[in-house]
Amino acid sequence: MATTSSAIRLHDVRKSFARPHGQNPVHALKGVGFDIARGEFFGLLGPNGAGKSTLINIAAGLTRADRGEVRVLGHDVVRDYRNARAALGIVPQELIYDPFFTVREVLHLQSGYFGMPRANRAWIEELLDILNLSAQGNTNLQALSGGMKRRVLIALALVHKPQVVVLDEPTAGVDTELRHALWNFTRRLHQAGHTIVLTTHYLEEAEALCERIAILNEGRLVALDSKQGLLARAPYRLLCLTLNESARALPEQLRPLVALHDGTRLHLRLHREHDSMGSVLETLRGAGFQILDLSTEDAGLEEVFIGLTARADSGDEPC
Repeated sequence: MATTSSAIRLHDVRKSFARPHGQNPVHALKGVGFDIARGEFFGLLGPNGAGKSTLINIAAGLTRADRGEVRVLGHDVVRDYRNARAALGIVPQELIYDPFFTVREVLHLQSGYFGMPRANRAWIEELLDILNLSAQGNTNLQALSGGMKRRVLIALALVHKPQVVVLDEPTAGVDTELRHALWNFTRRLHQAGHTIVLTTHYLEEAEALCERIAILNEGRLVALDSKQGLLARAPYRLLCLTLNESARALPEQLRPLVALHDGTRLHLRLHREHDSMGSVLETLRGAGFQILDLSTEDAGLEEVFIGLTARADSGDEPC
């Protein structure tokens, strides 16, 4: 049984998909298991094909695992689907909508799907106000911009007041203004006690928002740690330099360290134990470069992510 502290519990989740013409099956999930605590802001990261979408679909009851167990607030997603699904709100990556209804109509339909009482109308109006959709409430969904449709998807995910909210690439393809608005709203949800599960390819968002992060790669869990714990795994730091001229003739021994080479800007990746900043600077000066500016940065989540998910040759193609 799941403990009361678990918002989502995954145990040994496995899923394969058949392929035609006798080809080997696609192993999308290969025994994934971890817990997400109630009230946590949790990041689920991984490259394309890592298995994130499959895992979300299993938690939502849209796909059934071949093996393993998934619980949402203690409810088994197979044996107790109704309660598990009612506890979960999912903002999908795709802009899925019914073009024949207005914004209010589709929210009322979704509310009825979850058996919410007529009193839920007040919550729908509040959602419209919070998401700046009130003026579009009687507008057909087909007539909305992409950004407004994205807001409607968030309202649909929240209309039944779920305790656990999954945001699947919610800012993909949206402009900067809407992205900031969505994250401000997400922070409000989290502060109100909702468990937030975020998948995103914008790793700076995960670094700014998430308290704990799981990283999938090729259907397996390759990391599960606090944000601070993951960042501490980076064995190097960045040396950021501005040179007096373009580094076209960079010394041979420094080329393996290059993280960025853009004209006079040069970022070098220095291993904390093996690479001496002093010797690097001496090598550059010896090659005739003048250093106009210098700073150091700790590696960010993106650098750690790349190190953990560097793909090896594999016959599997997770989803």
